[in-house]
Amino acid sequence: MPEAELEPEALRAARAFADEIRAGAARAEAERRQSPELMSRFAAAGLFGVCVPKSLGGSELAARDVLRVIEEVSRADGAAGWCVMIGATTGVLAASLPESFAREIYGGNPRVVTGGAAAPLGRARAADGGHRVTGRWPFGSGCQHSDWLVGGTIMSETETRLMFFARDQVEILDTWHTGGLRGTGSHDFQVSDAFVPEGRSVVVGAKPRFDAALYRLPMFGLLALGVCAVTLGIARRALDELVELAGAKVPTGSRRSLANRSVVQRQVGEGEAALRSARAYVYESVESARVSTARGDSLSVETLADLRLAAANAAWSAARAVDLAYHAAGGTSVYDASPLSRCFRDVHVATQHIMVAQPIFEVVGRVTLGLPVERGSL
Repeated sequence: MPEAELEPEALRAARAFADEIRAGAARAEAERRQSPELMSRFAAAGLFGVCVPKSLGGSELAARDVLRVIEEVSRADGAAGWCVMIGATTGVLAASLPESFAREIYGGNPRVVTGGAAAPLGRARAADGGHRVTGRWPFGSGCQHSDWLVGGTIMSETETRLMFFARDQVEILDTWHTGGLRGTGSHDFQVSDAFVPEGRSVVVGAKPRFDAALYRLPMFGLLALGVCAVTLGIARRALDELVELAGAKVPTGSRRSLANRSVVQRQVGEGEAALRSARAYVYESVESARVSTARGDSLSVETLADLRLAAANAAWSAARAVDLAYHAAGGTSVYDASPLSRCFRDVHVATQHIMVAQPIFEVVGRVTLGLPVERGSL
């Protein structure tokens, strides 16, 4: 069977959207959000449902294919890819919600989009039939086109839940004024004494109701992989843009194209090596985890650490590849109109995400050295 026929439908859809995403990227950046119409079409094409169980209307893709979908959209535009990543990885919570709420949120609307923030910044108090929640969360990527938003909420010293809020329960605050990933609309959002029925939440770290390979991965590990997939897509776009530019641009004072400069040739080679080796490590670690989960084994601390290291390494290696492309392009890349400029800004915001930030290397180093770590930190 030809490889194209083996591709998930969502991956083919992501590829088909590429030209439209690229054409709208500058507008999305200027407006600091994605086009609602485009996000609605993403939802209809199943891009936000790749982690949702099939029985609830999603496609329940393997982790490898989830990352490929995110990469493909991010190659067209990092901000669009980031919004797909947030919507997709939040969708994995459908496998952990009680059935009635899973069907209310995901099963009754195949075009539903969920997002939010896991940071435990909410506080809850008991109420008849559920809880009243108050809190404010930063980095609410895609909050303006999400139907439901989750917010991490402290229930006790030992329990944190991700509470689901209907869109009309949430106030969005205009806070997303940033250097990169502007088109993600990652504003703060807040709720004040919002009622959440008992069960319309997921206990962080609890075992999912659905037993499938995708849901055996730790939620935060999957999020880290999603973040790195965005950076891999951004870096691929940057190197592609440089190659195209280098063949056509003749630098001031030169008679030969940029491609004929030995320093540019070296930068292209180094960028390709950084990107492709990092990407290979990500997919190798994901495959290793898949083999373990397929056997029914629990993921070891070493495997979890490997997934996190691969994700962090990919994000920072992608940033290096983008930096090489940005500098090789010379003055062209400093203009906002240049895709290289946007790639540069976007990838350096992505590396600041807590799931791939520099402290991850320290945690993984402790595992490698045989020192104790909290399993929850992976």
